[in-house]
Amino acid sequence: MVTRDRRYLDIILARLDRCRQYRPKFGTGKAVALEDFEAMYGQDPFYSWFGLDKPVIYAAHKAAGGITSLYRQIGLGCEEVFRQVLRDELELSAEEVQWSYKLTTASGRTRTLALDGRVTYKHISALEQRARIKGWVQDLSSELEVAPKIAQALDGVVFEVRQGYKSRDSKRQNADLSNITSAYARGYLSVFIILSTQIDNTVATRYRNNKCPVLTGSLATSPFRSTYAFCEQIVGYDLAGFFTRNSEALSAEVSEVIKVLLGSDG
Repeated sequence: MVTRDRRYLDIILARLDRCRQYRPKFGTGKAVALEDFEAMYGQDPFYSWFGLDKPVIYAAHKAAGGITSLYRQIGLGCEEVFRQVLRDELELSAEEVQWSYKLTTASGRTRTLALDGRVTYKHISALEQRARIKGWVQDLSSELEVAPKIAQALDGVVFEVRQGYKSRDSKRQNADLSNITSAYARGYLSVFIILSTQIDNTVATRYRNNKCPVLTGSLATSPFRSTYAFCEQIVGYDLAGFFTRNSEALSAEVSEVIKVLLGSDG
């Protein structure tokens, strides 16, 4: 257990470490160091009139953008861990847990879009595990009132993993709904895995109404509602236990990253 914990923890810590290097871009398209910021803003009469060329302003920009980066890297790290859990518990390959599809845009260009995880029934060698995953998908489909013939025809499930979902951005929602439709068309139930309890209820309801289950980071016991109950009861791994055991290390690293982000040095 210690070895596996360490492997998963290292995945997240590596992501968090990237946040230490965050520098604001100030519209230049590249990271700007403190001295370059002072020169750029100091030579701009308007900004200098307002005193916006001071190191404290740089620090504020770095902290604001850096916190956004921190949340993003936490999400990406946990996404990697979730995929690795699927591999370890269900004995799947890196290729088998990945899923993408191509679409043609209005301009005629081809785009490749990917979701964050996949489980296909035929790839699960252990019959008991396969039956458990398939039963879970069938029960979810029934709850969402998916036509039985469609549910029976599904080949598996694909996942979109987020640390939280607080935005009501319509463009993001429309892209998600397109993924849901494309997953169904290719024989997969699409499921949202939210690691926190932070998701806008209107957004969650919209996805569920479009036949996409949304699991959140509550500690409830239902594998149809809770990300952690699903991981433990259906996949077979206690993900909440992993986070609990490693909370001290994760908290310490986040605290160190925030100290760096709040500093005015460039």
